[in-house]
Amino acid sequence: MASTAKLDEYWQRNLRITGILLGIWFIVTFVVGWFARDLSFSFFGWPFSFYMGAQGSLIIYCLIIWFYARYMNNMDIEYGVQEGEEE
Repeated sequence: MASTAKLDEYWQRNLRITGILLGIWFIVTFVVGWFARDLSFSFFGWPFSFYMGAQGSLIIYCLIIWFYARYMNNMDIEYGVQEGEEE
């Protein structure tokens, strides 16, 4: 079992990455949606606002989930708290 100091460090890193990814989620969900009409350039032949509403934001959400799962798995191994390995 890891020490309390290491677990506190683990939790702080977890909160930091969660905050960063929630910030990205907020920007993609609300900021891009709020300024969608101002984003009037063409992206893959479609207006950028339409693309972000139809597919772009969903792709970014999937990337956020993929990155968080990968990051946390690596961090779990680093701190020795990974699942599935009973001693």
